[in-house]
Amino acid sequence: MAKKGTRVVVTIECTEARTSSEPRRSNGISRYTTEKNKRNTTERLELKKFNPHLNKMTIHKEIK
Repeated sequence: MAKKGTRVVVTIECTEARTSSEPRRSNGISRYTTEKNKRNTTERLELKKFNPHLNKMTIHKEIK
């Protein structure tokens, strides 16, 4: 029988590409999926990840 855990799958999205106003970067939104323990980490997750469209490390925040 599988364990019932407190880990949930969350999606994190790049914040710089979302706010970019350049038209060529409009499709450059970078998204990753990861897991977090919702009991220990109740606030939204914020990680620094690589955005291949911008070719640099950016802040990625958890979305719904």
